[in-house]
Amino acid sequence: MKKAVVLYSGGLDSTTCMAIAREQGFAAYALSFAYGQRHSVELDKAREYAAQIGAKEHMVIDINLRQMGGSALTAEIEVPKDGAAEEAIPITYVPARNTIFLSFALGWAEVLGASDIFIGVNALDYSGYPDCRPEFVAAFQQMANLATKAGVEGTPYRIQAPLIDLSKAQIIQQGLALGVDYRLTHSCYDPTAAGLSCGHCDSCLLRLKGFAEAGCEDPIAYAERD
Repeated sequence: MKKAVVLYSGGLDSTTCMAIAREQGFAAYALSFAYGQRHSVELDKAREYAAQIGAKEHMVIDINLRQMGGSALTAEIEVPKDGAAEEAIPITYVPARNTIFLSFALGWAEVLGASDIFIGVNALDYSGYPDCRPEFVAAFQQMANLATKAGVEGTPYRIQAPLIDLSKAQIIQQGLALGVDYRLTHSCYDPTAAGLSCGHCDSCLLRLKGFAEAGCEDPIAYAERD
């Protein structure tokens, strides 16, 4: 089988992305990061369920972005709730995160002999992060083919972002059609000590809206929800 590195956080989008990679005939090599994020729930689920959702192998890389901070996910900054007014680029944006993650994915892909890297970024129904835009994905792909032995020798890389133009509802519908069990995912930025999704952060609100628009019930538990 062709190999692909799939950036896998344990969340809804990356799990759907994994299913798409497998449906396209790839052996999926899942890559997750313990990057100093404010909670470990999503990563715990990634570790627990990677093989169950079809990963051929699962690597977790430790990098401490908390040393730099600059985000509500990597510093002692309150996570906005219930659509609280904030800047165009939210405080939950982690500086250069997808650039860093894709760089690690590119290195592993070159070692594996994989020409495809999947990332579950979404520009349509998301939080306004600059590293979730098509322009970013295209620029990274160009860089990847300039910066690697494989690219220079004529084996170009493709950065696949199959969710980038889909609404959250469309992502969920596609995942369900591919058999994704969304009980195995977690999306919340600020879960409770027991690991329950808060129901009020931007990620929870987008997820709940997506399930409502898809006409189905979100199967995970929430501490609170409207």
